Amino acid sequence: MTDILAILLITVYSIDIIALFVFGIHTYIMVYFYRKNRDYCYSNVDHEPIDLKRVKPANLPDVTVQLPIFNEFYVVDRLIDATLKIQWPKEKLHIQVLDDSTDETKDKVSGIVRALKAQGYRIEHLHRTDRTGHKAGALKAGMEKSESEFIAIFDADFLPAPDILVKTIPYFAEPDVGMVQTRWGHINDDYSMLTMAQSFGIDGHFVVEQVARNGGRMWMNFNGTAGIWRRQCIYDAGNWQADTLTEDFDLSYRAELAGWRFRYFTDIVNPAELPSTIASFKSQQFRWCKGSIQTAVKLVPRILRSSFSKKIKAEAITHLLNYSVHPLMVINILLSLPLLLVDRWTSFKLNSVSIAVLFFAATVLSLSTLGPTFFYIYSQRELYKNWKRRIIWIPILMMIGTGIAISNTRAFIEALMGKKSAFMRTPKYRIESKKDVVKERAMYRQPLDTLVFSDLLMGIYGLVTAYFAWAYEKPFIIPFMLIYSAGFLYISVGNILERMQINARFDMLL
Repeated sequence: MTDILAILLITVYSIDIIALFVFGIHTYIMVYFYRKNRDYCYSNVDHEPIDLKRVKPANLPDVTVQLPIFNEFYVVDRLIDATLKIQWPKEKLHIQVLDDSTDETKDKVSGIVRALKAQGYRIEHLHRTDRTGHKAGALKAGMEKSESEFIAIFDADFLPAPDILVKTIPYFAEPDVGMVQTRWGHINDDYSMLTMAQSFGIDGHFVVEQVARNGGRMWMNFNGTAGIWRRQCIYDAGNWQADTLTEDFDLSYRAELAGWRFRYFTDIVNPAELPSTIASFKSQQFRWCKGSIQTAVKLVPRILRSSFSKKIKAEAITHLLNYSVHPLMVINILLSLPLLLVDRWTSFKLNSVSIAVLFFAATVLSLSTLGPTFFYIYSQRELYKNWKRRIIWIPILMMIGTGIAISNTRAFIEALMGKKSAFMRTPKYRIESKKDVVKERAMYRQPLDTLVFSDLLMGIYGLVTAYFAWAYEKPFIIPFMLIYSAGFLYISVGNILERMQINARFDMLL
């Protein structure tokens, strides 16, 4: 019986490694398509920017800028100030502050909007007393109060690029272009190890992935902010829907299924505030993971039935399922110890497996692990002159990517089971430099995630596995286990200490 169990565990482990290998190789494919198509994603390639000094306002379209917010007391004024700097005729720019706030943010926005209206700005404060549909509901409600052909969207933590409209609107002259996405930048990437590591992850997506997909004529997604939509595209796709936690991903693929084409530009950069606390980062990643898998459950059958090419279908499904790496990592870690000791509890002998097979398995694991590392280093090389100094942070990125694996595995399972959960906002504290500290408001405090203790146990489990690997002279998995353990311990212990510090500061204010 134990031998059957051992064979079953080896089979599951092998499938797990192969799946991780596929996702690892996919990162190399993304770099290949990026190198082949990067020139396509510069905004002046096909259309010149609009010269506002030469073009009469009457010949320009109306644009509505939607600013969805919920309890953004610290950053809403920064957001509105940056929006006013967008280069576009004042009479052609309609700003909507879509406010679902339940705290003093509502009064703050009301005062700002009232003052700006007196200065001649076309700005509205649309406050909802319920949060039906959350962000998707707010965006949909705002569209009903606007007639603009084009709609730009910016989240509360962003600073819109002043030239975003003059560079992107010309591309809508192509009648099948339904959305234009621009790149996220960073306001506070040097604030901490956490924010620096996050910046690497975001750079990888926006510098390499989005270029690879868009330049390779594959589907890409609207990232929820820093993009401009054609109104008709939203309607053709079925409008904003709130049955997933990633309404942006969902609408994007529904629009592309409807035949609309997207464009992405890497040279139009909108700086954004990165989550500065571990709790905020974990909740953001939980939402992105669960929403992605919810969207996969919703749309993969439609994608498979569609008439699009195999290349488009394969990339779309891989993209939707990308967060599967986290449950795969958890399985990999949990099975490593019993398989390491398999010859201690069964008659099956690991050393009976040929050296060639073991070498092949180790190579597969190494390739799948090095793929993301190569991917993120490449994005830094493309973006920064001091990239060689920056890549010392790569191990931190690997750590935090591993450290959220249990939380994201829960998100993955909940999405597959169809379990609904509330839309959890990511608090913004206006952290712009190292001298800033997390400000505390009772409504913005996030409870300590109970999974933090599971993270701690997983970190300890990884260390135990590494010890037995050393004790029984099977060192090939030790480096992986140490990285995994460091990630879980960083996230768990860091989260606990962070909550204790914040509670202490908050109590001093009472």
